[in-house]
Amino acid sequence: MTQDASAPTDHAGLLAWVQAIAQQTTPDRVVWCDGSPGEYAAMIDAMVDSGAATRLNPDLRPDAVLVRSDPADVARVEDRTFICSQSADHAGPTNNWKDPTEMKAILEPLFKGSMAGRTMYVIPFSMGPVGSPIAHIGVQLTDSPYVVANMHLMTRVDAAVLDTLGSDGDYVPCVHSVGYPLRQGDGSTRADVPWPCDADNKYITHFPETREIWSYGSGYGGNALLGKKCFALRIASAMARDQGWLAEHMLILKLTSPDGRVKHIAAAFPSACGKTNLAMMKPNLPGWTVETVGDDIAWMKFRTGPDGTERLYAINPEAGIFGVAPGTSPHTNPNAVGTLAKHAIFTNVALSPDGDVWWEDLTDTLPQRLTDWRGQDWTPASGTKAAHPNARFTAPIAQCPCVAPSFDDPDGVPIDAILFGGRRANTVPLINEARSWTHGTFLGSFMSSEKTAAAAGAIGQLRRDPMAMLPFCGYHMGDYFGHWLEMGRRGGAGDDGWGRMPHIFHVNWFRKTPDGKWLWPGFGDNIRVLKWVFDRCDGKGETVATPVGHLPNPDELDVVDLGLTGADVSELLYVDIDAWRAEVASIREHYAQFGDRLPAALGAELDRLAAELG
Repeated sequence: MTQDASAPTDHAGLLAWVQAIAQQTTPDRVVWCDGSPGEYAAMIDAMVDSGAATRLNPDLRPDAVLVRSDPADVARVEDRTFICSQSADHAGPTNNWKDPTEMKAILEPLFKGSMAGRTMYVIPFSMGPVGSPIAHIGVQLTDSPYVVANMHLMTRVDAAVLDTLGSDGDYVPCVHSVGYPLRQGDGSTRADVPWPCDADNKYITHFPETREIWSYGSGYGGNALLGKKCFALRIASAMARDQGWLAEHMLILKLTSPDGRVKHIAAAFPSACGKTNLAMMKPNLPGWTVETVGDDIAWMKFRTGPDGTERLYAINPEAGIFGVAPGTSPHTNPNAVGTLAKHAIFTNVALSPDGDVWWEDLTDTLPQRLTDWRGQDWTPASGTKAAHPNARFTAPIAQCPCVAPSFDDPDGVPIDAILFGGRRANTVPLINEARSWTHGTFLGSFMSSEKTAAAAGAIGQLRRDPMAMLPFCGYHMGDYFGHWLEMGRRGGAGDDGWGRMPHIFHVNWFRKTPDGKWLWPGFGDNIRVLKWVFDRCDGKGETVATPVGHLPNPDELDVVDLGLTGADVSELLYVDIDAWRAEVASIREHYAQFGDRLPAALGAELDRLAAELG
């Protein structure tokens, strides 16, 4: 770490920007981060000293801490998240919009003096391997040691980032303050608290035209780790539209067959649909291997590969995993649990008497005594959750037992297939191959999940989440669909073929019997679906043409030793014509919000589906 008097760069624009924000926020000092182990240790020490963090038992969980947030600051605040484009029409109907000038007028008095009494940390970071042609650089200013430590794990914070930036390189400026100054404008002071935030004012704002991010009032997760959803999706999606690439809410996995052939698959799933489980899957078929390239975000650009063919290559722009703890267990995701054995930050989970962490579903039996996420004594009779439902863990992805060495390859990996998926008890078949890139874009544009908690609305009510990007697309989603179609045209895909583009599939692990039982075992047995996807990318295997796409011939799906009957497999692959007619009506309602910005090709695909259903 270096203080501002010896800033480790000659980038005049960056230096001027840092100085301007320091004059606005008035920190006591400015420190430039270098990403060193000593710097990380210093941030952990600062959190422990402030009471925000507790060191875990080093014999059970080496170099790991538990952090408890303020109960008013526990999750992303979507209703306070804004796209501040020049017009509301640019933001579209799925985003909260605010005029950039009006938003800056709101932010100006909030940020004025917001870091008084604190340190402003300057974090140069690379999204993706440093120097990669697919990567991009950001610089975050923050007054939170928690953010610095998490950015160490989630991004590449390194002196080499500034070397790559040089004296005039482009970067995304990210400004963050917890909004809890220790010195007021009248000169009075107040004591610090373990988790500072502004309980009344929170703004997570994005300015796509100027590529800026301003976040105020929250210290939690994606509100404060601005390389994550803010940069990697909302700003990057706008950059990708303008520059001809894709920034997507997708995992990336490497799939190797028993005979050594390799495919790379990207997949988009809404929350509660098994995304991380698939990225880190432990396959239940002998000889097949799944390795993790990324668990959450994929940036894809056209590159010419070793064979001289231009294809989509992807990187994981992140360097760590920031996952939801409840529900993660040795049964659902043993590789995620293995990733958390050391050098991790846990937020809002429970603490066991022996100094380890615990959350719901981690073990088959409930502990008899814990300290819950609020710091209160907890027993099974307490009647409350020991861990917050949105409790999180942060750890380097390099610690994942199934990480692919290529996760850090600056050239990226070639994408062979893209999966879309949702959570549907009926209607949507287990696996469906799109007929073309255009049809695949159509399938992704209306993907949906049924709500599983009453707090989120009526149980079973559909939530459309196109490409799993509903909260994360930084511009009008109708234009986003158009960009997908344009990428296909660039890759040589027509309405009747794939060209050099990945094949697109739609999966649904969640079909149920009429009496509410799961039809598909899921988890490690999802490899059986990936096996079929693998073969289809090579043009192998028979398919059955249906109005919704190409389904496997039931004999093509490997269900050996699963205990599934022929009737079960038929139900998994059944296309209910009446249910799909109702789906068409729902899709038309979904499409209506995009008005004339909906690409005509998608409207034509919907009309075609309706006609084939009769």
